[in-house]
Amino acid sequence: MGVEVENSKWEPNPSLYGFIIMCCFFSIALFPRFFNKSVSPSAFSDQSLSPSSHRYFLFLYCLASAMEGVWSVFGDFEFVYNGMSKEQILFSLCLGFGSSLLFASLLPFLSDSIGGHHKACLMFCILHLFVGTWKRMVPQSHPCIWLPTLSSSLATSIFSFAFEAWLVLENENQGYRQRALTHTFWLMTFFESASLIGSQVLANWLLASNVDTGIASSSTATIFIAIIGIFCVTKGWKQAPYSAPVKDRRQMSYTHIFSDKRILLLGFAHACLQFSIAIFWILWAPTLVADGREVHLGLIYPCLMGARMLGSTVFPWLLRGPSSLRIEDCLVYAFTVLGLALSIVAYDYQEIGVLVSLFCLFHAGVGLIIPSLARLRTIHVPNELRGGMISLSLAPANAAILFLLILVRFSNPKSLEHLG
Repeated sequence: MGVEVENSKWEPNPSLYGFIIMCCFFSIALFPRFFNKSVSPSAFSDQSLSPSSHRYFLFLYCLASAMEGVWSVFGDFEFVYNGMSKEQILFSLCLGFGSSLLFASLLPFLSDSIGGHHKACLMFCILHLFVGTWKRMVPQSHPCIWLPTLSSSLATSIFSFAFEAWLVLENENQGYRQRALTHTFWLMTFFESASLIGSQVLANWLLASNVDTGIASSSTATIFIAIIGIFCVTKGWKQAPYSAPVKDRRQMSYTHIFSDKRILLLGFAHACLQFSIAIFWILWAPTLVADGREVHLGLIYPCLMGARMLGSTVFPWLLRGPSSLRIEDCLVYAFTVLGLALSIVAYDYQEIGVLVSLFCLFHAGVGLIIPSLARLRTIHVPNELRGGMISLSLAPANAAILFLLILVRFSNPKSLEHLG
């Protein structure tokens, strides 16, 4: 039986944006009123208000997320626009995941040796400043065109562990309770998603008039944000010195990370999550346009990030009040929902509206899982080993993605048609 292909455009219903915004607003606004009587005053005050230093950190984290988001908006479009073939795009992806695999396990220990995770965050801003400057000034025909791809991959690896590890160490050094971190973790996911939406709006606005000037202006915007980030990291929030010797911390890392089964399971869960997210962003666009209809991906992306924001606001609801759940139980249910959503997509083609709904459900689960895993890391992982544990857990995910990309390249070259 043939499939009738409709030659039409598909766009999400504009009311979907308002629905997601209202759900996020009511989820945040009603939480303290709903649980005001069921939670003790001391616990509620710790949960509802983070220290002022945490608010400053959230501002830094928003800047970092915006830097990451500006380049993620373009995706393969920038490669195709610059005349790169699909083989070159695949090589760029392999280079990115390969560099992350090679350096991800070393970066957190290097950040300890050079003076702390705040310097790793500074390196993150410098790498984005370099990438923005390179794309603004160096022609795309330069033989070292792979250099910005390598720098972006290193910056993404630093982003995955440095900011969270810096926050946790500062929270401990300044004498705050760990309960305040629970509030900050879901806010990190919430504001990261909001920053990604903002960076998409900025990039689309810059690209509206002219593509050439739009890409150059996006590089200029990244340079500007990176300079602000460098200033804020160096002048705004300085890391307090940590007294434990580096040698003792390294010995502790090997004895704890590889001998504690709870940490190993936590790292495995984090690796599975990152692997599924990376595969999703590689395949979501080809999956939506498979039936030949024109789809405005730029209108669907805010729905996905909005669903992620909504999922992050659910996190405090599940862990507070008389019907509170254990974090482990929340993760079991959330991973099950993610697996079912992706299984339906992988089993057979669905209508675009169904696919978008499943994708939103997937990202809502991601928004719930990310702060849950961060909370479990606070419980089970020593603070000074947090960055190393996160980066080591990313290594299996990067290795699996790199293996799949190489397998696609050499086993079935026709599958390269799905790229771009």
